[in-house]
Amino acid sequence: MSPPGSTLVVVGVALLLLLAWVAFTLTRLRRLDGRVTRAWDVLDGALVRRADLAAAAVRERPADLGPAGAALAAAVEQTRRPPGGDREGAENALGRALRDVPVADPDLEDAGWRVGLARRFYNDAVRDTRALRRRPAVRVLRLHGRRPVPRFFDIDDGLDAVVGAGPTTAG
Repeated sequence: MSPPGSTLVVVGVALLLLLAWVAFTLTRLRRLDGRVTRAWDVLDGALVRRADLAAAAVRERPADLGPAGAALAAAVEQTRRPPGGDREGAENALGRALRDVPVADPDLEDAGWRVGLARRFYNDAVRDTRALRRRPAVRVLRLHGRRPVPRFFDIDDGLDAVVGAGPTTAG
């Protein structure tokens, strides 16, 4: 092979490797975006379920809740229509109100546990997506397009307790 021919082969192989890397990275970005979307859907469902169970507790057992019932009802209503779109703040208020409830409800405890797990999975997906999108080559080649950067969802849900132990089961 002549020197110009070998140079052409090297350049061609380099271009093929670059195209393969771009295709792999685009596929990874698309999968991570899907993972973030699915994790958000699960988290949203867990948050709605927790709010529904809290609302049911307020309706069905107001005497058991005592003065904490009014605060819990207000917090539930706030999660339905968060002021200024601040869902994290509304969910934090609901979490604090649930901690002040004197009577333990196993369904509510389970729902809180599930919120903690769902939030953890969602934030893991966001972390992975952000890490890939921060890579210099991804930013320079603008492989992420115009998709918005996903945001972490930070609420005080007792995640440390979730990591340490799951819900208790009879058995």
